[in-house]
Amino acid sequence: MMEQHKLAAGAAQPDIVLLTKPQCHLCGDARTVVARVAAELGLQWRERSVLDHPELLEKFAEEIPVLMIDGIQRDFWRIDEDRLRRLLSQE
Repeated sequence: MMEQHKLAAGAAQPDIVLLTKPQCHLCGDARTVVARVAAELGLQWRERSVLDHPELLEKFAEEIPVLMIDGIQRDFWRIDEDRLRRLLSQE
């Protein structure tokens, strides 16, 4: 059985953002991983299309999808589920 981790009471909610773009074959996999881990930990996350943000498209065009946590790039292309779980459990 999978062990569930939750944020300690009163802990700040991390800002989890998945940067994606349409017709991105890796974005669907990344979305599934982020949604699963966030739900397991009771966290909210959001998705932003780089096509709606030219500055993000210019910066991350070759790395989509990109996972940002509290404004820091934590992963790209293939989101590692175990690593994400560890990162978010430490917040």
